[in-house]
Amino acid sequence: MGEVLALVEARLRSALGEPDARAAVTFLGTDRIEVLRFIDGDVVRYATLGMSARPMTDPEDALADPVKGPRAELVLSVRAGSAETDKVLRPLAVLASSPQVEGVVVAPGNSMDVGEALWPGAPFTSVLVAESGGLVEDLELGGPMDPVRFLPLLPMTPNEAAWKRVHGAEKLQERWLTQGTDLRDPLRSSVPLT
Repeated sequence: MGEVLALVEARLRSALGEPDARAAVTFLGTDRIEVLRFIDGDVVRYATLGMSARPMTDPEDALADPVKGPRAELVLSVRAGSAETDKVLRPLAVLASSPQVEGVVVAPGNSMDVGEALWPGAPFTSVLVAESGGLVEDLELGGPMDPVRFLPLLPMTPNEAAWKRVHGAEKLQERWLTQGTDLRDPLRSSVPLT
């Protein structure tokens, strides 16, 4: 477990630079989740560390395989300065612990909701999980282990989350793209959905 996390942290550092801060959260009955903060000009990136220590298991599987299965970490990018985005640490740790706590497999196209604002004043309570391989390349672990995927999180307003449930993740991402939505704006309003 520790070896996997050391490789994951090395991949994050090679892709995003040195973290300027880190925090750890442990929920009862779960492994420790850390959140690392990286500053890149006017963009702040938060990356989880700990979610990939164990493979995610489908709750319908009778036995959890300790080696095989999807592994992931979460990455959130927001513009710095206009909101207290550092308060996202606990919600991110909650999302990263959901495979252990709720037995969910986090994958691109999923919605994840924390039930409260991601940070003070944020118009978002949920995120859309995007495809990996862009900002941080997948990390091959070798052998029977699946690679670690670094999944970007795209904050969604409640209206966008409801629209996504009806129309799908791809349609919402198309809507964001055609409207020129700045998904890194921590205080942006909902994209027009009609």
